[in-house]
Amino acid sequence: MRTFLVHKDSLVSISSLWREILAYLGIERNRTRHSEKLLSALGAFVGILAVYGFSHWYLADVGALLMLASMGASAVLLFAVPHGALSQPWAVIGGHLVSAIVGVSCQKLFPGTLWTPALAVGLAVAAMHYLRCIHPPGGATALVAVIGGSSVHSMGYHYVITPVALNALTLVATAVVFNSFFAWRRYPAHWSRRLDHTRHAPPKVGSITLSQEDLAAAMEQLNSYVDITTEELVELTQLAREHAEQQVEHPQRIDAGRFYSNGELGNRWCVRQVVDAADAAEQRRDQVIYKNVAGANAYETGICQREEFRQWARFEVVESGGRWVKLGGS
Repeated sequence: MRTFLVHKDSLVSISSLWREILAYLGIERNRTRHSEKLLSALGAFVGILAVYGFSHWYLADVGALLMLASMGASAVLLFAVPHGALSQPWAVIGGHLVSAIVGVSCQKLFPGTLWTPALAVGLAVAAMHYLRCIHPPGGATALVAVIGGSSVHSMGYHYVITPVALNALTLVATAVVFNSFFAWRRYPAHWSRRLDHTRHAPPKVGSITLSQEDLAAAMEQLNSYVDITTEELVELTQLAREHAEQQVEHPQRIDAGRFYSNGELGNRWCVRQVVDAADAAEQRRDQVIYKNVAGANAYETGICQREEFRQWARFEVVESGGRWVKLGGS
């Protein structure tokens, strides 16, 4: 019996060590089903076939470069991680275009130098950051503009249009059509989220404590590759909970021109700007005219009693760095 326990403990130790090695190497368990993996492969096949076929037809008489190798990397993102931030249309199209412009510019300004390829990629990354279109294959697009040889150099800025823009637009269009046939893969991600809003019932009222097992099960239920580990999601949830636990009260004043959030999650989250909120002596005339500026029912307008709006508003917010933050928060 003792020998069995020792043997069992050894197996547990080996298993723990193996999991630790996998974690250090960044090998995450892929929770997607086999059907999803095969769909990703089929989508990449269709996407590259469409790009090459359309480019071959469109540029048949030109004899130009038909397709960039970086489109292969883009196809992986669009069809294997269709809901990832790096896979969205602006990231793909903007990332490739700005990288192409940077690459061609570097080659024209500093031709033949040892550091021009590195400069092109570095500046392309910076440009994608500031333009909010980070797309890793864009680095390869910038690099090709520099090291692609005389055939690419002779194209000049025409390289940005064909093949870069032509390839990127065709690939994104193919991803939209292909993924639309599968409800859980609809692309862009915003389309999928808007459809989820009509399918998902609102959560039950009450305090619910999420566990790491709950988050892992939810990620598996998505049946889509998510570029975040369960541990990172747990940490993110914990930080969000700590932020939410800060003292929050309904705003006492509702003033015109200011922004207010209902503090909800997902498709129920909404930010409203007060368009008009003139004080009235009579309560029934003390109304607020507002416009939804972010989240659910964006760009719609409405009118309600001031007290009703105050109860809806959980806190006042301001836009900072492209995101909405609690007034006085970070």
